[in-house]
Amino acid sequence: MSLRLCLLIALASSLAAAQSFPGLPAAASAADSARVLVSSGRVSVARSGELWVLNPGDLVKPSQEIVTGVDGYAVFELSDGSRFEVFPNSHVLFRSNRGNWSDVLDIWVGRLKVHIEKIMGKPNPNRIHTPTAVISVRGTTFLVEVDEDSESTTVSVEEGAVVVEHRLLPNGKQRVLGPGDELRVDKDEPIARARIDRGGVLRASFRALSDALYTIAVNASRTGGGASPIPGGGGSPLPGDKDPSSPAPPPPSGGGSTVPSTGGAPPPPPPPPPPGV
Repeated sequence: MSLRLCLLIALASSLAAAQSFPGLPAAASAADSARVLVSSGRVSVARSGELWVLNPGDLVKPSQEIVTGVDGYAVFELSDGSRFEVFPNSHVLFRSNRGNWSDVLDIWVGRLKVHIEKIMGKPNPNRIHTPTAVISVRGTTFLVEVDEDSESTTVSVEEGAVVVEHRLLPNGKQRVLGPGDELRVDKDEPIARARIDRGGVLRASFRALSDALYTIAVNASRTGGGASPIPGGGGSPLPGDKDPSSPAPPPPSGGGSTVPSTGGAPPPPPPPPPPGV
């Protein structure tokens, strides 16, 4: 068998394996992908109208959408060490602009916490897009929350500084937020009129931390601290989840409770029947 024929057979086998396991990331795309560090509950990536389970170690590629359910929480890491957390009930598009990797995330609904690492102590320009705002960062930690109807965005800065512009009313006006600042950008209000809340980041950070801890604790109680409760892990589609916009199913009513019971002792048994009955 010639060397060329061997190479063709090996290439065909590799392509077949990649098609058989659509959840398997390509090694060559690791530099422009986001790696899952932590995953709890329903965390998926939307592909071809289906939701595919994301587990720790998996990669999210450019133009893929991350979807979390009511119990979903995950931490992702970029190749430069930057990280972002996705909280429950969120839809986030990763690197939608293939012509500019600085446009790192688009969040359509839900909540994010983003930490952008500086590169050798120098600014690392990145942008986050929401339905109403464009957020420019160079090395900072901040939170972004988009309400359910996508008509307002709240930006809260923990560390560093961000520049916020209105996406729908681009009049050249910008607002600079520093540590402890929070700004709400509404759909129909010019950004120049938006009020900066000094200290609002404390409330936002507390909400984010509470969400993460509660979500992880509830999922651990469901599974007894074992593997992810999502069926079909490792590249299988979630049953019944053909539409990425469909809400996550409610917690199971049978079996163990998702929240530990706090009730008292069970009621006493009924008294015995009277004699002769």
